[in-house]
Amino acid sequence: MEIIFATSNRHKLSEAKGIIETEVLLITPADLGITESIPEDAPTLEENALFKARYLWEKTGRNVFADDTGLEVEALNGAPGVMSARYASEECDAGKNMQKLLKELKGISNRKARFRTVVALILNGETHLFEGIVKGTILEDLSGTGGFGYDPLFLPDGYTKTLAEISYEEKNLISHRGIAMRKLSEFLKSIK
Repeated sequence: MEIIFATSNRHKLSEAKGIIETEVLLITPADLGITESIPEDAPTLEENALFKARYLWEKTGRNVFADDTGLEVEALNGAPGVMSARYASEECDAGKNMQKLLKELKGISNRKARFRTVVALILNGETHLFEGIVKGTILEDLSGTGGFGYDPLFLPDGYTKTLAEISYEEKNLISHRGIAMRKLSEFLKSIK
């Protein structure tokens, strides 16, 4: 089975390929010559994921899935949330985003947060949603060089290392995207 993964992010593609079974061939919009950016300006993760999937479904008529992820910080009323990638600026700069988050949390003791991913799948014209959540804490300083995004600041509950310090394989087991992608993978297996 061939499915378009609506991403140009090589980290996300690598994670997805590590989780989704080998009988599913993941292709990207770029593989099909589609290089335009798909807007992500909906107010929720679900709506953004659905919009991206529908955009490519309508353009190609092929099975497709898209995801959207947000870091939701309790003390910031769920911010940055749907704006996580563009929290500090439209350039999607992880360093600037993390610095803004640290500034916003300065002096705040409640540093509880969660990463949440929503995957929207359009398969044979039918829409399906899958969600993954990992809870944790925002550290006061960056720790680790692996991963991407806010990973150097996020300490998952029950762990002594950030998402940027654990191995790629371990991250796939516990991460929000990993959880949502495994739900997607299990669903795809169940319909064969």
